[in-house]
Amino acid sequence: MTTLVAESSDQGLTDIWLRGLLTVAWADGHFDQEEREIIASLTHSELSDDAIHDSLISPEALATGFAEDSHEAENFLRTAVMVAIADGVYSESEDQLIQAFSQSLNCTIPAIDALRQSSVITQNSEKPAAAGSASGLTPPVPHHHPVLAPVQDWLDGLDVKNGKVAHFLCKMIPAQCPFERDVVLFGQKVVHIPAMCKINPLYEQLVGLRFRALSFLSDKCDEDVSEYI
Repeated sequence: MTTLVAESSDQGLTDIWLRGLLTVAWADGHFDQEEREIIASLTHSELSDDAIHDSLISPEALATGFAEDSHEAENFLRTAVMVAIADGVYSESEDQLIQAFSQSLNCTIPAIDALRQSSVITQNSEKPAAAGSASGLTPPVPHHHPVLAPVQDWLDGLDVKNGKVAHFLCKMIPAQCPFERDVVLFGQKVVHIPAMCKINPLYEQLVGLRFRALSFLSDKCDEDVSEYI
């Protein structure tokens, strides 16, 4: 059964939600200039002025914001996992943060445990990429591997119903699958990076969520989403 991210008139709760997602986005410490600009844009366009000054959030503050609403807390965790895997790497630092968020929210999510058990996780996100690897990624679990079925089902259960969260997801999730490419230094190939849709077994879930976010903004909020297409 589809769960919903409830549309909330409470800017405070929306700020807490987005601050949590920003904290996940920054967790692995790996971000290029484009990612910095995206995060800066998200911070200044979606967060209230008060929240901008303290964008990142602790597990304890997150739990206070969601109080006893386990339904919304689980929906937040769905979006947090989506942000963590958007670049194709579920790093140890991201996993530790999401585990801390889960514990503070008093949510036990078997799908998150299944994700950790899979080879999607990179045990050392600071490890330099070896030739032939993709930014330190371990060999991916096949897209239809049964280990990831609970994760895919859990993530597919999210339907966006919050405008600011929808904008955040549309900006964080790439509109197109990044093409495979070679990284060449001094005329020598040092690494081959496959297309993201090939190395990320949860790519279909990301694309589906982005489509639902776009549909919500267009159909329910009557917004022009051409900038995201």
